[in-house]
Parts: sequence; C-alpha cells; structure tokens
Amino acid sequence: MTCFYANMQFFPIESGAVMIALAVFVGFVIMIFMLSPLISPRPMKLNGSHVLVTGGSSGIGKAVAVEAVKQGALVTIIARNEQRLLQAKKEIEQHMRDKDRQKVLCISVDISKDFSAVEKAVQQAQEKLGPVDMLVNCAGTSFASRFEDIPVDEFKQQMEVNYYGTIHATRAVISTMKYRRRGRIVLVSSQAGQIGLYGFTAYSASKFALRGFAEALQMEVKPYNIYLTITFPPDTDTPGFQTEQTFKPKETKLISETAGLYQPDYVAKRILQDALVGTFLSYIGLDGYLLASATCGMSPLTSMTEGMQQVLTMGLFRVIALFYLGSFDRMVARCAVEREKEKREGQDRQSAD
Repeated sequence: MTCFYANMQFFPIESGAVMIALAVFVGFVIMIFMLSPLISPRPMKLNGSHVLVTGGSSGIGKAVAVEAVKQGALVTIIARNEQRLLQAKKEIEQHMRDKDRQKVLCISVDISKDFSAVEKAVQQAQEKLGPVDMLVNCAGTSFASRFEDIPVDEFKQQMEVNYYGTIHATRAVISTMKYRRRGRIVLVSSQAGQIGLYGFTAYSASKFALRGFAEALQMEVKPYNIYLTITFPPDTDTPGFQTEQTFKPKETKLISETAGLYQPDYVAKRILQDALVGTFLSYIGLDGYLLASATCGMSPLTSMTEGMQQVLTMGLFRVIALFYLGSFDRMVARCAVEREKEKREGQDRQSAD
C-alpha cells in the first residue's frame, strides 16, 4: 500500500514536470522564431548592384550572371578564354531587364596565377561599373582519379584554381567592401567539399579548404556588414562536368549519382537567393540539406531558425549519413571485385594466346 500511495503521489508531480518542460521548450521555439529576424542581415537587392562573377564564361558562373542581369544587376564576368567570354557576354546581355541602364563587362584574366593581374582587372571593373556589391567565385576545375594515378602537379593545380583563385578575387574586392561597410561574397565549393569522395583526393582537398577560409573570413568581416555564402552544389550539367565524366572512375560516378544531376540555372537561382539574405551554408536538394546540417559544426549562423533546425536534426542526420557511407563502401568494394575479375580474365586470355 505504501508503494501504491507513493506512486499515486508522485505521478502528478512527474506529469507537472513534463508539462512545464514542454511549455519551456515551446516558449523557447517561439522565442527563436521571434529573434531570428533580429540577427539576420538585411536582405540585399540585385537591382542596380554590381555583381562580379569569376568563371563567368560557362557553367554555373554564366548561369549566375544571367540570373543577376534578370534581376537588374550590372555584371562583370571574368575568365581566361577571351573568345568564350565574348560569346557569354552576348548571351547574358539578351536577358537584361533595362538595356539602357544595365551593362555586361567581360575581362580576360587567369585568377589562379597573378594576384596583381586580378587586382588590376577588379579595379578596371569598378572604374566602369562602380564598386563591387557581390563577388561570386565560380571559377574552378576538377580532376577525378585514384590517388596514386593523379600526377603530383595536379594537386597543386587544383589548389591554385579552386582555392588561390578564390583568395585572389576576394582579396581584390574586400578593401572596398569594408570601406563601404557592405557586400556579399560567394564561394562555390561542392558536395565533395563536405564529404571526401573516392577519386577526389585532389579536388575534395581544394574544396574543403574553401570552408575553413570562409569561416575565418566571415568572423573578420561581419562587423563591416559583409556576409559570406559558401555553396555546395551537387553534380551540375555543365561543360566541365561533361569533360570530367570522360576520366572519372566508376566508383566516383556511382557515388556522385546518388545526389542527382542539376541544371545550372536552378543552381544559380539558389546561390543568389541564399547570398542575398546572407545565408552562410547554401545547399541544393534534399541530400544537400542533410549534408549541410550534418556538417554544420561551428559554422557561422545568420538565422536562429536555421540553428534550431540543425540542433534538432544533426543526430538523426548523422545516423542517415552512416547508412550512406555504408552504401558507398559497398559500391567501392563491388567495383574492386569487378576490376580484379576483369584483370584475371585478361590474364587468362593472354595465357591462352
């Protein structure tokens, strides 16, 4: 009887505690939603702004430039190939909202080699179209092969284009942005910059480097009302992707195909949408959302709502990620068995001959 009455007495107390805890949690969630707009940067508008896009002659870069002029921006595109730049300029100009006011400028320069040349190109662009309001670092290259098959110089090349090219362009605009106390800087990484993938020992390393750079720089420039967005697109149907497919290992193809193939214009719209509101981690698709949440770690936060989502989903997404990793390992193991089988069959044919 004593135990029965003890249980009866404590039951209301436990129920009350649960109700209080639930009320506190609901109140906390409501507070998060109310405070979210207070910590978010003021949204930027592209109409009349100067957007500079590296790698703007093709692929995602050109798509970003097209979307920017559709929204009324003045655009500078930078790339190495002058002929492709001129062709891209004509295509981009066809989408301008106001042909009397808007302009598209193209400048040929290799952003990976000489910072002084990049600095001069940015100065030229700012003299003609005004200070850069948004820099979108799209210039990049990829190389996929097994580690021991990648020339050592290729690791250097990947870093020079994907990482140092971004450093050079960002360094060339940052002083003016800090002086004006406004600006947006976009760094185009990759889902291979969130998870190291088979065949991407050179590429993933260069794209992972952008994450560290972006987090450190955001801490420096936030007091100047400058916000960085690092975006992690999946496979995108660009000329570079089609070239990459010709030498990509089977394992890499199978793994990357799990996230699907997206069109450049869709990716460009999402990048600009996130950059305009100052979102730090920009992702594409459901797999992108999972990866962004599972790898958010100590990344900067510009929305308490986003932070709350990450807190609530990170554990679950880690579990899901383990299933993905297991699937990837099985793909790699299966391909290894197939290669060994093909190798033995080839040796048997040679012996028979």
